[in-house]
Amino acid sequence: MAEEYVVSIAAQEEPDSGSAIGALGVIWYELSGGIGPWGALRPLFALVLSFVPFLFLGQHFNRQHRKAFGYFVIQLPLILSVVMWPVLWVWSIADAWWISSRIVAKAENDG
Repeated sequence: MAEEYVVSIAAQEEPDSGSAIGALGVIWYELSGGIGPWGALRPLFALVLSFVPFLFLGQHFNRQHRKAFGYFVIQLPLILSVVMWPVLWVWSIADAWWISSRIVAKAENDG
């Protein structure tokens, strides 16, 4: 006995003609890595905030309040040292950038 197989192919729909706004949306999606405008700008915003000396706002922005408080307490004796305080300040700037980038990467992977 011969069996018959039926193959059906769905008709492909042609995409609607795109608009300029749709094209810009796709370009922005590709440039921002699919994480949106805030995800793309979050590390830069944390970096800018961390340039404010003495307050460690980059760590506060990343919701690492204990780390910011610890840096604040550590800086008090380091202010007397002209060499060590700038090292702590530069480290806090880099730390704010790294942590914010990690938050964005984690949000991208979870979403």
